[in-house]
Amino acid sequence: MTRIYFPEAIPDHGECRLPDFKAHHVMHVLRLVPGDPVLLFDGRGTVHDAVITTIARDAVSVRVNSSRSEDRESPLQVTLAQAVSSGERMDYTIQKAVELGVNAIQPLLSERCVVRLSGERAAKRVLHWQGVVAAACEQCGRNRVPEVRPLLSLRDWLEQPADTAGLRLLLAPGAATGLRELPRPSGVVTVLAGPEGGLTAVEADDAARAGFRPLRLGPRVLRTETAAVALLAAMQTLWGDF
Repeated sequence: MTRIYFPEAIPDHGECRLPDFKAHHVMHVLRLVPGDPVLLFDGRGTVHDAVITTIARDAVSVRVNSSRSEDRESPLQVTLAQAVSSGERMDYTIQKAVELGVNAIQPLLSERCVVRLSGERAAKRVLHWQGVVAAACEQCGRNRVPEVRPLLSLRDWLEQPADTAGLRLLLAPGAATGLRELPRPSGVVTVLAGPEGGLTAVEADDAARAGFRPLRLGPRVLRTETAAVALLAAMQTLWGDF
């Protein structure tokens, strides 16, 4: 069943037109035709059964039938604070984090980040990452779309007030603590993952003062695009819905 993220108002038992880029995907990639069923989800937990009614040029309209609520969210409330990586690495991390149930993504710029973004370029990249999130939700069956927050420097982000009831973890090879040694968290879990070259010693000290606990992921050093993904999978196994 084709799932389509449709954040605009979805009428009950009415017709609506898909956004142009979704229409293009339906016509030229999926090759759907009138009469084919689709699912629309609004990103806030509601799913609508629908049927394609017309396809004309670059326009696709659907007839909306029944709606229902479907909760496929993890019991873990996880925010991933990820230092920006280069190329498709960041897209990969965001995509897999969404598949693994993360609730929000905070992109960060640290000292050793290869990518440098500001102003309009930063806003466009955040918009792109939000599109990666939406596409991942379409694929994996999530009906709530996590937020990609505005890009911040690591220093500015660490200075923000923290959730005192939450668990804050810093991925740090060689740390004394492993995941199995931690008790099941009762509040929000915030995971901080550094860039390709890792955090500087000063940045790691700043994170520690902000309440982040260094955590190792076994004896091997993982790449920046896989470290947080591996931790999320492990947390879902120990504490979540795996």
